[in-house]
Amino acid sequence: MSFSRLSLLWKILLPTSVVLTVVFAVAGWVVQSNVVRTTSASVEHEARASFQAYKSLWQARADLLATVSRILSTMSDIRRVLGTGDAATIRDTAGEMWGKVAAEDAFFLVADPQGKVIASQGAAGPAGAAGRARAFPPNEDLPEVKVARAHFPEQVSGFVERGGELFQVVITPVYVQAAGGAGLLDVLVAGYGVDNRVAARLKQETGGSDFVFTSGRQVIASTLPAGARIPGFGGAANPPDSIHNDVPNDDYLALPTPLMDVGGQRIGQLFILRPFAEERRKIAMLRTEIVALWLSAMAAALVVTFLVAKRIMRPVAELDRAAAEIARQNYDYRVGVESGDELGRLATTFNGMCESIQHAREDLTRQERISTIGRLSTSIVHDLRNPLAAIYAGSEMLVDSDLPAPQVRRLATNIYRASRLIQEMLQQLLNASPGRAGTAELCPVRDVISAAWSSVEAAAESQHVALISEVPDALECPMERERMERVFGNLFENALEAMPGGGTVRVTLNGASGAANGAAGDGSSNGTERSPGDSGIEIVVKDSGPGVPPGVRARLFQPFVTMGKKNGLGLGLALSRQTLLDHGGDLWLSGGVTSGPGGGAEFHMRLPGEKTK
Repeated sequence: MSFSRLSLLWKILLPTSVVLTVVFAVAGWVVQSNVVRTTSASVEHEARASFQAYKSLWQARADLLATVSRILSTMSDIRRVLGTGDAATIRDTAGEMWGKVAAEDAFFLVADPQGKVIASQGAAGPAGAAGRARAFPPNEDLPEVKVARAHFPEQVSGFVERGGELFQVVITPVYVQAAGGAGLLDVLVAGYGVDNRVAARLKQETGGSDFVFTSGRQVIASTLPAGARIPGFGGAANPPDSIHNDVPNDDYLALPTPLMDVGGQRIGQLFILRPFAEERRKIAMLRTEIVALWLSAMAAALVVTFLVAKRIMRPVAELDRAAAEIARQNYDYRVGVESGDELGRLATTFNGMCESIQHAREDLTRQERISTIGRLSTSIVHDLRNPLAAIYAGSEMLVDSDLPAPQVRRLATNIYRASRLIQEMLQQLLNASPGRAGTAELCPVRDVISAAWSSVEAAAESQHVALISEVPDALECPMERERMERVFGNLFENALEAMPGGGTVRVTLNGASGAANGAAGDGSSNGTERSPGDSGIEIVVKDSGPGVPPGVRARLFQPFVTMGKKNGLGLGLALSRQTLLDHGGDLWLSGGVTSGPGGGAEFHMRLPGEKTK
């Protein structure tokens, strides 16, 4: 495959690859954005669903505690025992009753109206009774009871933080009828400890969402692994591993909700989290699949484009070769038609064009031949008519008349001259045939000029035209003498034709100015201009006549151009230039030759070499 075809293929493949890259990049970005957006919305929806499940579960636990506490507060046996004020009796009765109605992980406290703990039953925290005793020791004041009294006789629920542990409690007042009305007898406090077991149970019951309970900047309970990040929280999920608020690198989507104490103040936060790890893995897989699909599509598209472009380029290259053959004038060349598509129709049209050119060229050649024959016949008839008329008239007079000797001599001389003129015309026609070149020999240029001038010397003397030859005697040049004499003779004859009233013909050897003079020609391609830098000697033949008319200069060296001459076939200058070309030189007309009367015609001839004696 040529470099030009490869370049054109590259020009087709490069835009195709760029367009495909942009299209797939945009499509991949749109798909990825939609996937990320959909995934984020799905994770957020799951987190909110987990939050709703948490609220339902947590509210059920609180309702259970409230119901049990309300039942206990209304039992007459409980009121009677609480009315005794005996701590031991109260603890025994509370333990017996709570064990029958409460859950295993709940705890139960009895406090007096001022909030002092009288008795405690059930679990509290990871350590059970030990944890409960540590968090709510006997005779310990519960400030939460004092806060809740503002809402009595209604039950009050909320979260309590004790010693680094978090509890959900329901505070229920116990009233007794007295003479002055209902009086606050004691306060029942029921609750759950919030620990990792509670968080794990919530995770299990809400479909896999993680839970993190915090108080202040301390994580109380969590289901997260060590080092996990919680967006929006600057604390520790599992100390001592820290969790930073680094949102772009978050591993979870967090949905925070405040934890309120019994007074309605926020005591901490609950974070319900959905992990992003699986979704990120899916997004990464999607990116990989998109890149793989893009590479595969690019490769397939480039291969298809290459094959299509190659299929298109094959007939285009064939058309290019056909055009080159036509430029070399090989009009018989035809393009193979392999299909019926646009390229096939183009090849058919091209073949039709070649046939048209071939037929037009044949018609033009035939017409040119006919025209040439006609012009040649007209010129021959016109030029032979006068000498033949002279021969006919002289011969008739010699046959039919008894003439004296001087007149017979004069008539014979005229017949001889007319016959010689006919012979010269026929010789010109023979010289116009190709392949008549002879052998070159080293000849003195001045002798050749003198011999050519001698053939026209008589006519020149009668017209008062003088020859001025400034060519050195020692100058010699390899040439066919007879043909070069005819070249100079043609130039001299043309000069005599142009100067019927007399003048001069100057022949000089041109030196460094030869190239400049030659370059000043009219720019035509028929010998009227010499290319600068040609080697050899340069001889200038210049007359003092009127010069060459502008309308003739472009056709000056073409056959049958006579410039209104009375005699001749118009082949002299054409044959003369061909003679110089056969010698490896050239003949041209110098520029600026029509600058006014007497400007003269200036012909330059270049010969291939020189030798001095």
